[in-house]
Amino acid sequence: MKDNNKILVVGVEPDSLIYFRGNLLQVLVEFNLSVTTISKPLNTSQKIKLENFGVDSKNVEFSRSGLNPISDIKTIVSLFFAYKKIRPKIILCYTIKPVIWGGIVSKFFKQDFYALITGLGFSFQGDSFKRKVLTKLVTSLYKVALKSSKAVIFQNEDNLNVFVDKGIVPRSKAHVVNGSGVDIEKYSVVDFPKMGINFLCISRLLSEKGLREYAIAAKIVKDIYPAARFSLVGPEDSSPDAISLTEVNSWSDYISYKGSSSDVREYIKGSNVYVLPSYHEGLPRSTLEAMSMGRPILTTDAAGCRETVEEGVNGFKVKVKSPRGLADKMIWFIENRCQIESMGLESRRIVEDKFDVHKVNKEMLKIMGIT
Repeated sequence: MKDNNKILVVGVEPDSLIYFRGNLLQVLVEFNLSVTTISKPLNTSQKIKLENFGVDSKNVEFSRSGLNPISDIKTIVSLFFAYKKIRPKIILCYTIKPVIWGGIVSKFFKQDFYALITGLGFSFQGDSFKRKVLTKLVTSLYKVALKSSKAVIFQNEDNLNVFVDKGIVPRSKAHVVNGSGVDIEKYSVVDFPKMGINFLCISRLLSEKGLREYAIAAKIVKDIYPAARFSLVGPEDSSPDAISLTEVNSWSDYISYKGSSSDVREYIKGSNVYVLPSYHEGLPRSTLEAMSMGRPILTTDAAGCRETVEEGVNGFKVKVKSPRGLADKMIWFIENRCQIESMGLESRRIVEDKFDVHKVNKEMLKIMGIT
């Protein structure tokens, strides 16, 4: 990269670039690369944070979900002119829209294009006719976008196998890293609450995060143990899979909805057990943060979720869409409270061993040929 040290990192949401990729961006700068991000327009605070990383930023209008031809054409055109102006040596795109449109546009330029698949998302789930048509369309678009990629990076083996089995990418191009990693110094182990038992879920308000199952399980448990507390933290979402705030508020007798938060550490500190009943994930950052802070995990035996739990060691996995299974394990934690602390320390051990952000980023840089 002596002649060109420019790298573009393309995502949809500015907060995601800061929150999920911030450490990676800073590492790229430390390697004397000229780093520019592309995302939706930034507010002043977001722009300052990226500048403090030593990173430039460009704005492109993205619609995170849905297929709107006019909006997507605008995105493609904007990406084309951004690529043309910056002329990067390396492009790293992550999440569906940036990977597809960013990958297609990259065909018009000479650079090393890398894709990071952070989960399969809404497009690859469900058996309805509409979902099957969407899966077929997105599969075709991925094939076009990723054909000339140097490498495609996944966050779990299940997602990798789906792409390979569908013929989207050859196995020789596919790599797996342990999620986005977590800053184990920022998310340090904290003491448990002295009173009561508190279950916490952090998630966008989406059906396929298993929030309805979480609500049903909470109701079951509170009927038996009224003192148990259940919290939900996370923003509303525009996806077709979104759960309305009205519905979430209807759970208020058994779940306390805290809204969204840019720093979830205080909520994790106030919890005893972290719960994520998701149907599918890439590798959930919120779970890793809870593990890093020494919390046991109750999740599903689903892609991306199962990687976070050693069964019976740092938590439990239950079947997807099983509120009864969730409730049974919640009751186990209540009745075996003396084991929560030791299981939480096992979570911390697993994070230090596998999910430390520095280890994950080192692997990312190796795959992209930077180290």
